[in-house]
Amino acid sequence: MLKDYKKKRNFRNTPEPAGVKRSAGDHLRFVVQRHDATRLHYDFRLELDGVLKSWAVPKGPSMNPADKRLAVQVEDHPVDYIDFAGVIPEGNYGAGVVQIWDHGNYIPVNAEIEPISEKEALKWLKNGELKFVIQGSKLSGEFVLVRLKRDEKNWLLIKHNDEYAVKTKYDAEKLIKGKSKKEIFAKGARGEKVWVSNRSPRAKKTAKAAKTGRKAKKD
Repeated sequence: MLKDYKKKRNFRNTPEPAGVKRSAGDHLRFVVQRHDATRLHYDFRLELDGVLKSWAVPKGPSMNPADKRLAVQVEDHPVDYIDFAGVIPEGNYGAGVVQIWDHGNYIPVNAEIEPISEKEALKWLKNGELKFVIQGSKLSGEFVLVRLKRDEKNWLLIKHNDEYAVKTKYDAEKLIKGKSKKEIFAKGARGEKVWVSNRSPRAKKTAKAAKTGRKAKKD
């Protein structure tokens, strides 16, 4: 499951975790990582079947049901990646700055919004539609991932119309800008402190290098 993930990375040159497949704990977890790489996008990841099922969401998730966000499925990531925040150096796959935008638990559900097992969730995912309830700090309530028929890698991430939904314009970037240094201070995978604000000279330098480096690819 992690063959593609490991094939694309040289772990001597990137702080990303190599990771292994592992069983889930008492709760299934999710993470949304803001990834300022060649192109800014948000990586949406669900813990399932011992890995993180992953999608790149160019505009980021939305709490507005009217927004049908394109979500491009990418390779499975190791569960250890759920805590990763830091700088992927220039010349590596996905070079750029990674921030944890939101994280928490989620519950896969059926059409009646009743909890289902991991095994059942995998069947739904394979069939191209997975409903789930998120319990995060920015994202809450019912969501669905729906695969587009014309391309197996292209999905839509849609918020359901529940008590947590909003009707106003939703911009994930506005929830990043204006934050204090303390609020966006993260630790890298190896424990080093990484200042990841858009205003940081280090972040700007890394983002610029990622945008100009022809070998850098979007994760």
